[in-house]
Amino acid sequence: MVDDAEVARSRPHSISIVIPVYRGESTLDALLAEIEPLTKEFTTPGGHRAFVAETLLVYDNGKDNSPAVMRRLDQQYPFVRTVWLSRNFGQHPTTLAGMASAGGDWIATLDEDGQHDPQSLSAMLDVAMAEQADVVYAKPSNEPPHGAIRNVGSRTAKRLLSFSTGGLKATDFQSYRLVLGELGRSVAAYAGPGVYLDVAMSWVARQVATCPIEFRAEGGRPSGYSFRSLMSHFWRMVLSSGTRALRVVSFLGVAFALIGGLLALYLVIAEVFFNTQLPQGWPSLMVAFLLSSGAILFALGVIAEYVGVAVSMAMGKPLYLIVSDPHDGPLGRAPETNGLGDPTAGAAVDHVTQSAEQHNAAAT
Repeated sequence: MVDDAEVARSRPHSISIVIPVYRGESTLDALLAEIEPLTKEFTTPGGHRAFVAETLLVYDNGKDNSPAVMRRLDQQYPFVRTVWLSRNFGQHPTTLAGMASAGGDWIATLDEDGQHDPQSLSAMLDVAMAEQADVVYAKPSNEPPHGAIRNVGSRTAKRLLSFSTGGLKATDFQSYRLVLGELGRSVAAYAGPGVYLDVAMSWVARQVATCPIEFRAEGGRPSGYSFRSLMSHFWRMVLSSGTRALRVVSFLGVAFALIGGLLALYLVIAEVFFNTQLPQGWPSLMVAFLLSSGAILFALGVIAEYVGVAVSMAMGKPLYLIVSDPHDGPLGRAPETNGLGDPTAGAAVDHVTQSAEQHNAAAT
C-alpha cells in the first residue's frame, strides 16, 4: 500500500499566481496568454514537475477598464479567479489578499505590466528546491526598465534599509517572487496594517534565495507609481523593518553624554595645569548642553524601544510560526528522473490540483 506522504511527495508542484491589478487593461490579455501553456504539467530544467493551478487577478480599484477585462478573462480561462477589493489599498495589501486566497504549493507574485516573464518560474522553482528556500526573489540580470533615476533611487533605498536593519537583505526584494504556499498564506493571515510584505516574510522565512532573470519592458504603459507613492512605499518599509534604527537614538545619547564628560575633564585639566583662557561661561554651557542632550536622547531612545515593541505587535509580527514537516511538503519532493511520470499523480490530494487536472483534461 502506498503511503499518503509518499504520494504527496511524488505529485507535481502546484503554483498559484497572484497578480495585483491596478491598470492592467492593456497588458493582462498578453500576460494570461503566456501563463496558459504553464497550466499543463511541465518539467523544469532541474527535473521538477510543476503546473500553474490557478491565477488570481486581484483588483485594487484602478483608473482604467481593468474590471471588464478581468471578467472576460475569468470567463475565457478556467484557471483564472478574480478577487475584488472594496477600495484602493495599494500593491502590498492587494498582493496579501491574493496570497490569502491562493491554494497552491507555491505562490508566485507577478506584476500586471508584463515585465515578469512567467516562463522564469521554472528557474525559480529549481533554485527553491536546490537551496531549500522558502522564498525566491527574481534578481534582474539587466537594468530594470524603470528609468535611471528610479533605478538609482530604488537601489539606494534598499541599501540604506539593509544597513539600518543589519542582516535584512532588502537589496533582494522584488515584486516577482516565488513563495512557499504555506508561508505565504500564514504571512497574509498575521500581517497587520502598514506592514511591508517582504519584511513580514523575512520574520518567518528560514531560507531566502535569488534567481537571475531578465526583466522585460513594462508593456508600453506608464508606471503606476508617482514620486510621492514611491516615498510612501519606502517609508513603510523602514517603519516595518524593526527597531534597530531606533537604537541609534540611544547610542547618540550615550555618545553625547560621554563627549560632555570628557570635555568637562579636559576643561578642568586645562584650567588647573595650563591656565587656559576661555570665554566666560562657555565651558559650563557646552558641558551642560552635551550632558543634557545625551540624557534627553537616551531617554527618547528608551521610549522609542517601547514604542517599537508596540508597533511590532500592531503589525502582527509573530512570536513563532508552526509549519508542517518540510520533508512532507513541496521542498521534500525529489526531481523527476524517468520522464514526466503519471500526470494524474496525487490529483485528489487537494482542490487546487483537482481543478487544474480537470482543466487539462478539458483542454485536450
